[in-house]
Amino acid sequence: MFLQQLVTGISVGGIYALLATGYSLIYSLLDFSNWAHGEFAMVSAYIAIVLSSFMGMPFVLAAVGGMAGGALVSFLCERFAYRRIRRNGAPNMFLMIAAMGLSNVFQQAANLIFSGQYRSYPFKLPVSTIKVASAYIGVLDLVSLAITAVIITILVYLINKTQFGLNVRAIACNAHAAKVLGVKVDRCIATVFVLAGALAGVAGVLYGMKYNVFPTMGNVGLKAFIASVIGGLGSVPGAIVGAIILGVIETFVSAFISSSLRDFFSFALLIVLLLVKPSGLFGVDVQDKA
Repeated sequence: MFLQQLVTGISVGGIYALLATGYSLIYSLLDFSNWAHGEFAMVSAYIAIVLSSFMGMPFVLAAVGGMAGGALVSFLCERFAYRRIRRNGAPNMFLMIAAMGLSNVFQQAANLIFSGQYRSYPFKLPVSTIKVASAYIGVLDLVSLAITAVIITILVYLINKTQFGLNVRAIACNAHAAKVLGVKVDRCIATVFVLAGALAGVAGVLYGMKYNVFPTMGNVGLKAFIASVIGGLGSVPGAIVGAIILGVIETFVSAFISSSLRDFFSFALLIVLLLVKPSGLFGVDVQDKA
């Protein structure tokens, strides 16, 4: 039972991690929390629904289309909303307000188009389990965990071993100095939004496979934000660790205490951490950030 719940918790935490890393990447560059980020996952999940259910596309291709849709929506939000606000010299708080507005727009649009119904993909993995020791672990959890592990490994490589990652770290340290040294700041920021949107797209499709697709499913982004705060805002490794911790805690609370108390424990953990170590587990300085 313990092993089964642990794997399930890590699987859920992996979905949170895909979203949380996007939060952290954007925060590290622009010093604001993109509250519309969860809706990128929702949009991606619905794109995969349309492509697979209404257009008859094979599910794997539909999932890739959903991921691409999330990347495109994220890029458009940066290009036509956030970039204009930045160029106007507005405070970072305005970026967060715009993100809240975009979040609401996406939710309402999904309600209007899909009537708020819960939908599921035409293709689903068989509801089966694999016996490991004395535990029975769900196939979907294992598949989700494997996909998440591969994608996060690629992301860590991009951030730590490529020129793109070096540019991101330079802008996060000092955007003005990076620009003077020849880094194309706007292009790099746009690329980060594309990457974050793609990660959200994968998270949205996996979440839709595990549960259902519905207009308010983007609220899972709040859990990802909690995970990024736990790990330390602006820290990609911190976001991953925080997401796994949160996923495991929620799963164990649901299994051994009560599912109705899951959110209580999540927010209680956040409050305690902010009181004890407001910079997060990885010690990223969040002073004066929006």
